[in-house]
Amino acid sequence: MLAQIEKSISGGATHKAAVKQAGISEQTYYQWKKAARPASDGDNLKDLVALEEENKRLKSLLAERLRKENAELKRKLGL
Repeated sequence: MLAQIEKSISGGATHKAAVKQAGISEQTYYQWKKAARPASDGDNLKDLVALEEENKRLKSLLAERLRKENAELKRKLGL
């Protein structure tokens, strides 16, 4: 029934009209939609940890590159 409502909405109908056509209340629609949503909290945590590790790696690469550049500039300026 959720797929039917989504199809009606994508066809140009409003949420209210599509839900009414299906014969359910808007609250029921939103409860069903929430219940049908896949629970992927574990994946989100893994993605966050991976992003934090990548961020740490990139920060260290940037810091190393800036140190080299700074040393090169000091050498060129004779400081």
